[in-house]
Amino acid sequence: MTSLGRLETLLFVAAGGFAGAIARHVADTLAGSLAGTLAANVAGAALLGVVLSEPHADRLSTETRLLVGTGFCSSLSTYSTFALETTRLAGVTVAGLTLSGVAVALAYVALTYTLGFGAILAAQALTRGVIR
Repeated sequence: MTSLGRLETLLFVAAGGFAGAIARHVADTLAGSLAGTLAANVAGAALLGVVLSEPHADRLSTETRLLVGTGFCSSLSTYSTFALETTRLAGVTVAGLTLSGVAVALAYVALTYTLGFGAILAAQALTRGVIR
């Protein structure tokens, strides 16, 4: 591993964050706000699961972890948008259905967490299988 200076560390995080923010914007543009946030959060969880999985502990450089893990994944996935959209869901009707807004919001939370945790576990299992 290399020893990075403060400026180099910040540059790796910033470069990854820039790319992650663009990817997040593209996801929202292509899939819409709710589906884009869900897709970005699940993709970010899966990618972080690969980057931080045990088989990669000695193979990925500090620069890669900063660029992809801290920068890209943190900009791609978003808890704040997830929380805001969930709060908004609690007060609206979806696609004209007369479902309770709270039930839709809870379903969105459950779906997001289930897919996010599943993506991490699947990515780690896949990474272990490929690297061995």
